[in-house]
Amino acid sequence: MANIGYIQVVRHCNHLCGFCSNPTSPYTHDFESMRVLVDDFVDRGYFGVILTGGEPTLHPELPRITEYASQRGLHVRMITNGSRLADPRFARDMANAGLELVHVSVYSTRPEVEAALRGTEGTLDSAYAAVDNALERGVDVNINCVINKLNADHLHENIAHWLRHHPGVRHFIWNNLDPSMGRAEVNQALFTPRLADFELSLHRAMRMLHRSGRSFRVEKVPLCYMTDFAWASTETRKIVKCEERIVHFLDDKQTVRQTMWGHRYAPGCTMCSLRSICGGLFDRGDGYDPAELHPVFVDRDAIVRTVLFDGSDPSSRFASMEQWRREFAQHNAGELPRAESFPSVDRPALAEAGPESEPGPTPTPTPGMVAVGRVTARGQRLYESKRRHERQRIESRGLNLERGRGSSGGG
Repeated sequence: MANIGYIQVVRHCNHLCGFCSNPTSPYTHDFESMRVLVDDFVDRGYFGVILTGGEPTLHPELPRITEYASQRGLHVRMITNGSRLADPRFARDMANAGLELVHVSVYSTRPEVEAALRGTEGTLDSAYAAVDNALERGVDVNINCVINKLNADHLHENIAHWLRHHPGVRHFIWNNLDPSMGRAEVNQALFTPRLADFELSLHRAMRMLHRSGRSFRVEKVPLCYMTDFAWASTETRKIVKCEERIVHFLDDKQTVRQTMWGHRYAPGCTMCSLRSICGGLFDRGDGYDPAELHPVFVDRDAIVRTVLFDGSDPSSRFASMEQWRREFAQHNAGELPRAESFPSVDRPALAEAGPESEPGPTPTPTPGMVAVGRVTARGQRLYESKRRHERQRIESRGLNLERGRGSSGGG
């Protein structure tokens, strides 16, 4: 299996997106606590690791943990807003450390829309420079885009810009907004789109990329809104290949392991020919209307074949459709895809007052899991200070700050 795990190396950021689903938390990592998680992925036989955040480039030991993960044989990737990667020296250091692929997040190539989403002016120039710096140093670049109400009508326009000005980018990812976490949860009316809002623009964007010979993936979009390109759905590919995903969250959720990929469905979904390979509607926050879902009647196995026998996919392992049908039935054990989260570790108490360098208690892990980061008195003070600053900036924009620690946002 080509499973790829996630490690949140920090949970703070130099941007202030109004729909951030992983906002600031009091947890912190050092090299040793990250190393344990890297070793865990190696022991599980994972293909790679994605270093994410917050903004991971703000961690002072990011090059070091990148080098360690690379030396242990993992394909190392990173998700970033590009602000630090715009510095050629930092890009060189990360490439030398073993970074093989970087996901640069850009939500709109319209400067005014990107600034409104980021809460920060001038971010596009940094993102473009980060893309060019990475490509110049042999690091592959993917473009990540969160689908939301402000960009839903011009996803294809964004692609046209990338094809025209940055032809070296060969892969794109769209991630539909999750309205159940962080700031996205408390600002749903401003950022959560209807599925119909982006259906046409997303189809145009995928068609442009397909015709150009580039690849792409779409996450959290039900197949009835991308039937022509159902094989590009992240959930569908995971369902078909019986894969898992582990995310080490740097918050109270701690480690979440997902092995089933179905979420929310409408009554009409029961008659859909793609029901068994569709992740449905990713929505734990009642931000979307299930009435927008509808059944489709296309050849499921044609989509499965496209996924299984994709020569560019390192996880292709099935020799025949017969083998797949047998293993797929065993994996689901009579159940259609559903969501599953493993228990997180216990929430730690704060450290007693003491030296700033003294670490606080480490969470006691659930059996089979390892603790993710730690909370110290100093880390809690920094967290509270940052939340006060973020509240001022967020409220000045007419937005709501996410709920505090222990909420569904985990921050």
